[in-house]
Amino acid sequence: MIYTAIDTFYLTDEQLRDSPSRKDGIDEAAETALRVYGCDLIQESGILLRLPQAVMATAQVLFHRFYCKKSFVRFSAKRVAASCVWLAGKLEESPRKSKHIIFVFHRMECRRENLPIEYLDVFSKKYSELRHDLIRTERHLLKEMGFICHVEHPHKFISNYLVTLEAPELTQEAWNLANDSLRTTLCVRFKSEVVACGVVYAAARRRGIPLPEDPPWWTVFDADEAGIQEVCRVLAHLYSLPKSQYIPVYKDNDSFTVRRTPDPHALKESPASAVASDKGTPIPSSSSQEKDSVTKAAPNMAKEKSDDEGKSLPAELNGKQDPAANLKSEKSESGVGRSREGEKERSRGRDRDSRGRDSDRDSRGRDSDRERDRRRRSRERSSGHSDKERSRRHSSRDRGGSHSSRDKDRHRHH
Repeated sequence: MIYTAIDTFYLTDEQLRDSPSRKDGIDEAAETALRVYGCDLIQESGILLRLPQAVMATAQVLFHRFYCKKSFVRFSAKRVAASCVWLAGKLEESPRKSKHIIFVFHRMECRRENLPIEYLDVFSKKYSELRHDLIRTERHLLKEMGFICHVEHPHKFISNYLVTLEAPELTQEAWNLANDSLRTTLCVRFKSEVVACGVVYAAARRRGIPLPEDPPWWTVFDADEAGIQEVCRVLAHLYSLPKSQYIPVYKDNDSFTVRRTPDPHALKESPASAVASDKGTPIPSSSSQEKDSVTKAAPNMAKEKSDDEGKSLPAELNGKQDPAANLKSEKSESGVGRSREGEKERSRGRDRDSRGRDSDRDSRGRDSDRERDRRRRSRERSSGHSDKERSRRHSSRDRGGSHSSRDKDRHRHH
């Protein structure tokens, strides 16, 4: 049983030799190749997704930890690598969409296996299957880790150790070795401090820079010589391995691409499967009845061709014997064609003129109608004003008459 805590996910050599993959019949070389292949996928996908190195390092550590508890036979290395990248992006606060991760792994698989690069439709059945599998594999990762995904990398110790040793020129070399060490099982066997001391020791040996040995410099950083030598040995073995290739040990289909298999029935029925003849023309496969009908129709076709050739031969002979007549006929035909074209152009011009005249007439009629409406409105307005004035005059006269009659009555009374 492997117990996980925040900083104690470390295994012994015996536990690594008795891994679930070994129990399923995978040997040490195949397991190492699959681990390196999965870490290569994670590193390449992180570069394509423009992720920081911390995300790729965390994803590789999660990949190694998961396969310390599960087998490569039951979980695909490709799918687990994609889920590790997705989960590590969230842990290191650099998340990426599941769609982008699926697209990147689909593109990488097409390039690695020399397949034609095709667009993966987000509404296709294959995409929905890949997305559900990505989510399901992430749940398996979290379950096996006990939701404890804390990772401590050796990179943060390298710069401090080199400043203390006064050897800043080894920083880049040690950093590269630390990145390469993530492709091995060193991250689940030794603490980050031991791995950091091992890569510093290897970088100093490569560059030929001496480090303090009396007392040994690694004792200050809580490391032992045996651990450092083991780190150097594992790195040397990693560099001696050939380029990693995928070993299909997973039981089901784990491809990110849509592999189309040809239909055997369609191949039998389609004429494209016919064999080409000597002249390069395809000979379609047919039944015996079709062959009989073709053989019967062949003499009839030959007769029709001979009749057509016989009809065309006299005309050609006549043309060869009378070239002047041929020239005259060609000239007459060209003149007739020109006269017809001229008549067509004249008729088009007449139609345009008639259309223009009609449009002018319509516009004039519209203008005259508008003037008539304006005049009628002005007359109505003038007649309305005159009627109002007349009514006002009549009302004023009536008022004046009434006043005068009243005055006469008053005078009479007095």
